[in-house]
Amino acid sequence: MADAGGRDAVAAVWRIESARIVGALARYTGDFTLAEDLAQEALAEALVSWPRDGVPRNPAGWLLTVGRRRAIDAFRRRSALDERYAALAHHLGEGGVAAGSAPADPARDGGDVLWDPDQIDDDVLALMFISCHPVLSREARVALTLRVVGGLTSDEIAKAFLVPTATVQARITRAKKTLAAARVPFAVPPAAERSERLGSVLNVVYLIFTEGSSASSGDALIRLDLAREAVRLARVLTRLVPDEPEVYGLLALLELTAARFPARTGPDGEPVLLEHQDRRRWDRAAIRRGRAALAHAERVGRGLGAYGLQAAIAECHAIAPSVDATNWERVVLLYEALGRLAPSPVVDLNRAVAVSMAQGPAAALPIVDELVAAEALANSHLLPSVRGELLTRLGRTGEARTELEHAVRLCGNQRERELLRRKLTDLGVSS
Repeated sequence: MADAGGRDAVAAVWRIESARIVGALARYTGDFTLAEDLAQEALAEALVSWPRDGVPRNPAGWLLTVGRRRAIDAFRRRSALDERYAALAHHLGEGGVAAGSAPADPARDGGDVLWDPDQIDDDVLALMFISCHPVLSREARVALTLRVVGGLTSDEIAKAFLVPTATVQARITRAKKTLAAARVPFAVPPAAERSERLGSVLNVVYLIFTEGSSASSGDALIRLDLAREAVRLARVLTRLVPDEPEVYGLLALLELTAARFPARTGPDGEPVLLEHQDRRRWDRAAIRRGRAALAHAERVGRGLGAYGLQAAIAECHAIAPSVDATNWERVVLLYEALGRLAPSPVVDLNRAVAVSMAQGPAAALPIVDELVAAEALANSHLLPSVRGELLTRLGRTGEARTELEHAVRLCGNQRERELLRRKLTDLGVSS
């Protein structure tokens, strides 16, 4: 029991404090890659020590102290190596190289580390900016953010994205090497760069949530752990950059979307479409939090940004008593504004769905046909799925069947494929 309790304590503390610990070590060493390695070493030592000796009085301070001691050991090894190089150079007549000196041991307090709240916030924010740096690929940003900011293990990340653990580890290793090669400093970017770089951070959090809320593959429609981690990261960001309206817009979007999770799947995990969802099961506390975040974004900003507009759309659904009672005309207007601010085929497709609800399927089909003609979303099941639904409502059953069969072939998620097959069955054909 003591062993299990100690390991559970390690996991809990690590999940809550890992970003602060890695951030503090990065500031202390000036080396992000070394800091992450040191934090992992401290974690490994805690997994051995805490079950055996008990959980320390200051668990986070204990981990930070161990990490700093490991850093000092690394500095001393490097110093000794420099001295050997200097001796060799002197012997060869090439002059001496001044040996580096290890910093004083900061860990004499036995783990009672004092956390400066302002410095912690700066450390964590810097960590998020580094993990989401534009020099990294999208996949690397997601993996590194979940690892160093979210505190997830490589196994947990791999399980969430249904990829081999070795793939995740390779992405993280490659990301660290890329950051080192690019000499990315551990610091919050200067004001001139911050807004642009913040967009990358928000995008990574949004990508994590999107994969959690609508899994692209596998046999589960929703991956709650991944979606919840994205919401947690968004909440952290609102504390770190409280004056940025789009941070609150993103949080609002995630809260309002997650509020529908309890009603989005049936008893066996099958998808439940919006019109069939029991709205009494929606998370009203999440809706209140989302609406409060959206109101804050409206107060501090000069008009809503892309995430704020999506949150406003989600709010329309959240406050409507039914699909028919939804203010679809407002939803259409919000999608039009979003399309001007952040144009994309997905926005146009969602606008078409809203138009079909506000004005009927005949008004929406030309929007979808334009996307088909432009060969947009060619590898996604979403476009043929929506087109098949519109054609079904127009009574063009044969064309609808062709589109839905195409959507089944493209869909990577087992639960969504089952839903598409049920629609085909309703048309009088099996797939």
